[in-house]
Amino acid sequence: MINKYLNNILAQTGKILGCEVGVIEGGGAVVSSAKTGIVEQNVADILDACAENSAKITKMLGYTFYTVTSRGRVDYITFVGSEDSSMDVHLEMLSSYVGGMRQMHNDKYDRSNFIKNMLADSILPGDIFLKSKELHLAYDVDRAVFALQYDEIRGIDIYDIIRGIFPDNGKDFVIDLDNNMIAIVKEVKIGISAQELETLARQITDTVASEAVVNIHLGIGTIASNIKDIAKSYKEARIALEVGKVFDGEKFIMNYENLGIARLIYQLPTTLCELFLSEVFKKDSIDSLDSETLHTIQKFFENNLNVSETSRQLYVHRNTLVYRLDKVRKMTGLDLRIFDHAIVFKVALMVKKYLTSKPMRI
Repeated sequence: MINKYLNNILAQTGKILGCEVGVIEGGGAVVSSAKTGIVEQNVADILDACAENSAKITKMLGYTFYTVTSRGRVDYITFVGSEDSSMDVHLEMLSSYVGGMRQMHNDKYDRSNFIKNMLADSILPGDIFLKSKELHLAYDVDRAVFALQYDEIRGIDIYDIIRGIFPDNGKDFVIDLDNNMIAIVKEVKIGISAQELETLARQITDTVASEAVVNIHLGIGTIASNIKDIAKSYKEARIALEVGKVFDGEKFIMNYENLGIARLIYQLPTTLCELFLSEVFKKDSIDSLDSETLHTIQKFFENNLNVSETSRQLYVHRNTLVYRLDKVRKMTGLDLRIFDHAIVFKVALMVKKYLTSKPMRI
């Protein structure tokens, strides 16, 4: 990306000065406004001459070179295709601009790398404060963290689409990770609501959907009130993604704070879940329920155990619904019209779904 901007600057400067202008990196790579070949052919000699010259300005081969050093070594060299002394001041200005641009690029890269390492939990807690201060990243500000997973499509870069949503302001970060996962870290106002977060999440998914036909799921972690909590929030966003796939596969946006009991079940050992099912139900009783009965139970729960409303929505007589509920009671020993029994059955259904899904643990 920096070479793209650098080429534009060199091309414009070359037109203004009426001669070739360019940059030689410390390793010898040459970026030039007009490839005459002279600099590239003699780059080793130029680097040696500039390194040996105690002055910044070196004139040779019909060119003027301006050397910028760092810790006693050549960092980069700017040049113009003229030995006229009037070019010296222009060359110095170009060197200053290139240096500033390189520093901005390096800072951006270092910040993104720092955030990526934070998400991977590979930075010692004691180093976080000092490193964030060094990179001029605000420590105590609220940040929202999103984890977006997508199906890979050839020829379409989902990262570039999402990167276009967020301005390059040095505060918000879009980090490309493995397994078709992208992390988004964004500064937000203090006290931002869950509804506002989900609105922002919907804007992200809608933008991606408008530019690419791709299946995407997005998880939202809790607000990170300081920079060291970013890793925790990202882990929560990943958990929200996985829990959403297990318990509510039809939803594309999952908020960690709204997972409820599903979050607790997901974090339980599978052996404990299996023990719970065996203690609550008779052998194979939950598996013996047919799809019609399970659909009836689901509607009954959705209507807060209201028999009249459930029978109306299912277009069945009230007595038919009561018969089905009695059938469940005889098979499982749980009367779903009793609140405590309904809770046990609801949790059991979720535990069964969890065990069947064989989820990936974060």
